[in-house]
Amino acid sequence: MTTFGHGRRVAIIAGVRTPFARSGTALKDYTAIELGRFAVAELVQRTNLDGALVDLLVFGTVVQSVMAPNIAREVSLLPHFPKTLQAYTVGRACASANQAITDAADQIALGHADIAIAGGAESLTQVPILHSRGMSDLLIAASKAKSMSQRLAILARVRPKDFVPITPAIAEPSTGESMGQSADKMAKLNGISREAQDRFALSSHRKAAAGTADGRLLAEIVPVPIPPKHEQMLSSDNGIRNESTYELLAALKPVFDKQYGSVTAGNASPLTDGGSAVLLMSEARANALGYTPLAFIKSYAYAAVDPAEQLLQAPVLAVPVALARAGLTLRDLGLVEMHEAFAAQVLSNIQGLASKAWAARAGFADATGEIDPERLNVMGGSLSIGHPFGATGGRVLTTLCNELARRDQQFGMLTVCAAGGMGHAMIVERA
Repeated sequence: MTTFGHGRRVAIIAGVRTPFARSGTALKDYTAIELGRFAVAELVQRTNLDGALVDLLVFGTVVQSVMAPNIAREVSLLPHFPKTLQAYTVGRACASANQAITDAADQIALGHADIAIAGGAESLTQVPILHSRGMSDLLIAASKAKSMSQRLAILARVRPKDFVPITPAIAEPSTGESMGQSADKMAKLNGISREAQDRFALSSHRKAAAGTADGRLLAEIVPVPIPPKHEQMLSSDNGIRNESTYELLAALKPVFDKQYGSVTAGNASPLTDGGSAVLLMSEARANALGYTPLAFIKSYAYAAVDPAEQLLQAPVLAVPVALARAGLTLRDLGLVEMHEAFAAQVLSNIQGLASKAWAARAGFADATGEIDPERLNVMGGSLSIGHPFGATGGRVLTTLCNELARRDQQFGMLTVCAAGGMGHAMIVERA
């Protein structure tokens, strides 16, 4: 059996997440720290874990709080853990939770830890709003003034344009191109039709609605009280559209390239708030404590492409490397979970995996292979469930492991695309 690191197998014991809620809705009053705490606290309770045994907590987030940039440390200060628990925050855009999980797994594989909690959280409602550079300079100068008259003289230089705020943009610093624009470009380059995107999005909603109705998705979720009165609980994702039809999706206007584009609000993932957490252990420690793993991490890989090319295509380069490290092919996989940033991105990734040209770029002679649509995102994905940037990786891994057990499949793979032209792939094996 293939292992990575020093031969210590890393077991995935359990995963939990909050409901994923569209930004500005039910979870809008919670910070990312609070959302992360909900997930981690529930994970500890469900697994009956002694928090004092945890060696490491790693968390991912994308839009960091200016007031508390190390979200992992704030989450680790839950009363479930000793204050001495080491915790640190990682960032790899939409693959931040994946980075947290692989960082924690590496520490276990190396023998530096036996039990770790990893995940991520995001509040895309509570994003920091910054002053303009001009206003910042004036405020700093005013704070250093020696007298009230000097301070007033400096503040008198404030002009209306200085009050224009700066908000975080979902755009590439290197190109100025937004993710949506990049997805539109990928659709054009790869010949992905508007109809194909809308039908894929519809399928995502229908699968997620079915998984919610039969309780499979609900089993992964910790219900969260809805502020401000906290009299009601949010127990399911609120972005899933049971009533969606192809006709409704086809009627939506393009958002980014309004004249020639095909990416709409219906075939793109919504801005979302939520948190997720996964419990990892060394195989020996899991056995000693009596835990039955859901699965083991068999291999993983990261890759990157030029952001100015096809921003969200890097998973195509990561997948063949992860498969080779695991000694497997696509045909060996019982399930594939592919993060759905945009329908155009997923369909482009699928097309790329079947391409010899893309395989050659990853250093392989033959195309990686065809993805069986019946094994892809069987519970829906980010298009319907939502996409809190820092939390999605934990959700995807949890769903994959649960469905492998439910469907009696041995191997599964997840992929995540990320801003900056980055991509991730992981292979897991059911215990």
